[in-house]
Amino acid sequence: MEKVWLASYPAGVPAEIDPHCFASIGDLFDRSVARYGGKPAYTNMGASLSYAELSRQSAAFGAFLQHVLKLEKGARVALMMPNVLQYPVCLFGALRAGCTVVNCNPLYTTRELEHQLRDSGAETIVIVENFAQTLQHALPKTGIRHVIVTALGDLLGFPRRQLVNLVVRHVKKMVPAWALPGHRRLSDVLSEGSGLQLEKRDIGHDDIAFLQYTGGTTGAAKGAMLTHGNIIANLEQAHAWIRPFLSEGSEIVITALPLYHIFSLTANGLTFFKIGAENVLITNPRDIPAFVKELGKHRFTAITGVNTLFNALLNDANFAALDFSSLRISLGGGMAVQRAVAERWRAITGHTLVEAYGLTETSPAACINPLDLTEFNHSIGLPISSTEISIRDDDGNELELGQAGELCIRGPQVMKGYWNRPEDTRRAIMADGFLRTGDVATVDPAGFVRIVDRKKDMILVSGFNVYPNEVEDVIADHPAVVEVAAVGVPDERSGEAVKVFVVRKDASLTREALIAHCRENLTGYKVPHQVEFRDELPKTNVGKILRRKLREAAPSSEG
Repeated sequence: MEKVWLASYPAGVPAEIDPHCFASIGDLFDRSVARYGGKPAYTNMGASLSYAELSRQSAAFGAFLQHVLKLEKGARVALMMPNVLQYPVCLFGALRAGCTVVNCNPLYTTRELEHQLRDSGAETIVIVENFAQTLQHALPKTGIRHVIVTALGDLLGFPRRQLVNLVVRHVKKMVPAWALPGHRRLSDVLSEGSGLQLEKRDIGHDDIAFLQYTGGTTGAAKGAMLTHGNIIANLEQAHAWIRPFLSEGSEIVITALPLYHIFSLTANGLTFFKIGAENVLITNPRDIPAFVKELGKHRFTAITGVNTLFNALLNDANFAALDFSSLRISLGGGMAVQRAVAERWRAITGHTLVEAYGLTETSPAACINPLDLTEFNHSIGLPISSTEISIRDDDGNELELGQAGELCIRGPQVMKGYWNRPEDTRRAIMADGFLRTGDVATVDPAGFVRIVDRKKDMILVSGFNVYPNEVEDVIADHPAVVEVAAVGVPDERSGEAVKVFVVRKDASLTREALIAHCRENLTGYKVPHQVEFRDELPKTNVGKILRRKLREAAPSSEG
């Protein structure tokens, strides 16, 4: 497809970036530390780590991995924690040691965590103690040999560390009882590692930086292999896009989305680190009043989030009273931004809520709207620098401008493939290097891309992918269920919610019992909000359940 979008680029944004400007993420890290050493890099709960302090602590962690745990280059290190200071310390420590990071959602159930740890082959995990009980149950069926545990407040300094940990453990009772024989405490690991030398390993663009797990159409999560080259390219692409609008070394970005999510990881945790910004980490963004109170403490210049997060902020009575005079970038991704939310955001903050688009498989940024938009345009923006798009029909033929077809993407940020899944990789990445996104889109003459529909049956709940097959597999395990189908239905709070249609084997099965079963086996956002019991489900002539017809009927009353 002709790159018609280049004519719509904001002034100062290049058509191409140099994906080889850094040898690795560690190389980028070292250059940022050298340039911004005394500035705060990450702030959380009133405590900050400077670039220099982060370098010192991450080197200690990396040296411990190398010399005490004897981890070789490429060893998988799982991180399972919310947005706390320990995350960047362990993230950069593992990467600098030459390891591959496996991000784990702290809300995983035992089943989900067990699958990801087994599939990735992770040997080591760093986990916040709040979630250690889940690991305790999953551990026997994994290859984990080293467990490192931390408490939420461990890097906050005295006396805040003691106070936060006391409240979390004994007042709010947020730490279920757990037992992990042989585990180490992160504080001890950092202390021991501080006396060791981090060895510089030969890490290049082809080495895997992250196994970033994403749902698959079979219901089993797959690890997207994101190389150092993929991430460096995407950081350069994102930086090229924001450079005309920001000042390096002086920005403050609000990081409310969890850093284990690819959007927040790259857009906030790494891109803003590259330009010497301060990342304000929000540990629990669901506590909107506390979140708004925290916002009031910072003259923030940028904020990213999903539509539901922005909507929740707008509905807080105190949000409108904040000072938005320093804000320059409001970026929405992970799910579609709703026009009503964007219009309210502009009315209250005075700034346009800009929509972007990406995938785990694209590290993630692929399209971003110009940051100087004066109003919401309901598109996902323009393909970013060094990115090609193509709109294809079902046979892989390219369509003309304006025609709807599958959005396909090619660029240096496209993943290496799926971990240990060559067939899935071949289905996802075509022979010409274009990645199939599964999204149906159109491109207008100015190059703006608009998503029409999703080709896959994936359900998007607050920016997180929920695949029907996974939900169906869990429900089908219930002894009172004959058949089940899951679809997405509109939801004001989360964009979409899961609804299931169930044929019962036992008429005494209730909605409440089924939901309880799901809560035991699925992360919260995957649990169905609606259950409708039916005598039969619509099927094709070969017996395949017709989810399309169920989606059309989804607004009907619950059973």
